[in-house]
Order: sequence, then C-alpha cells, then structure tokens
Amino acid sequence: DAVGAYGHPVHRLGRGPSGALLFARTREVAAALGASMERGGLHKRYLALVRGSPPAAGVIDHAIPNDEVKGAPRVPALTRFRLIARSTVDRCALVEAIPRTGRLHQVRRHLRHLNHPLIGDVNYGSGEINRHYRAVYNLHRLALHAHHLAFDHPLTGVRVAVSAPMTDDLALPLAALGLPHSAPPADLPDPRADAAGAARPPAPARG
Repeated sequence: DAVGAYGHPVHRLGRGPSGALLFARTREVAAALGASMERGGLHKRYLALVRGSPPAAGVIDHAIPNDEVKGAPRVPALTRFRLIARSTVDRCALVEAIPRTGRLHQVRRHLRHLNHPLIGDVNYGSGEINRHYRAVYNLHRLALHAHHLAFDHPLTGVRVAVSAPMTDDLALPLAALGLPHSAPPADLPDPRADAAGAARPPAPARG
C-alpha cells in the first residue's frame, strides 16, 4: 500500500525476528535478486542476544537441515560472527551474526551449535532461561534483529544498503541489560569470501 503496487518478497525473516526485509516491485527483479541471493550476493547482518560469553569473533561452518521435515538432509552453512558487548547485569552478550548462506533458521541453529543459544528462542533455546528474561527484563520475543541489508541493484548495479532501527520490544530489554541496540561499523570480511582456513573458535561451555 505504501508504494501503490504489489511487493514481491525476495527473502523471509521467519516468525520471531524483526528488521529489514527486501521486496521487489516486479517479478523479474525479484527473480534476479533471488538468484543473486543464491550466489551469496545479498548481505544480511543480524544483532542477536545470546546466553553466555561467546568469543570475540569467529566462523561457524556447520551443515544444517534446510527444511523442518524430520530427517531432512543437511546442507553446507556458514556464519561469521563478532561480539558487540557482554552484559554486566546477566550472563548474556550481544553479537552480530553475518550469514554467508541462507539456510532455514541458520543464525539460530549456528549460535545454538556454538553453545550460545538465542534468548527467546523456543525451538533451539532454553525454556527456563527464556522465562527468566521474560520475568526480569520484559523480553517476550526472539532476540534477533536484521539490522543491515545490502545488495547490488540488478538493473543499475548500484550498491544499495539499508539499515533497520531496533524496536522498543528488544531495545528496552537490551538497555536494561546494559547492552547497546546497534553495532559499530567494522571492517569485516565479505560474507561471500571463502572461509577455508579461517580460525574456528573452540566451543565454550554451555551457559
């Protein structure tokens, strides 16, 4: 309604996350953007509140199912991450996750694989911990926000970058935890780059 035309969704956020979502005004542009996304040309950055104290940065290279059907085959998946801040109030931290591939629930599954599950994640997190954050910090949602989206326009080739501010239902709990609601700029590797040889951090103890 805002642009007076139908918007063709290029990707999805799924249920729970908030943030930037890309639509195309024509089916042809949507198809071109979809193909670019398959090649790793759509760069998404997420802010995630996780349990525990994760490493300063790393790469999670771990195959995951690309379907919710039980027994679905695993497919390659890679996510870079960096630590934004550790809470001084509770045992949690804010990280930025940059998926190279676009698998189902990739960021959520990968952070769980690292033993730092997302707060508010009913599928891959802890019910007891989620209830604690609801009661103490009024956090009633999945603590995952797509704060940055970048891509090359399929018709002009111009680089387009979009930032989505965080809504209060996540920003206020983060403030109560002494954490920021945005990420400082960083000179990070291109998510499309081959991560072969990149150092993988050791999986820390569960928290």
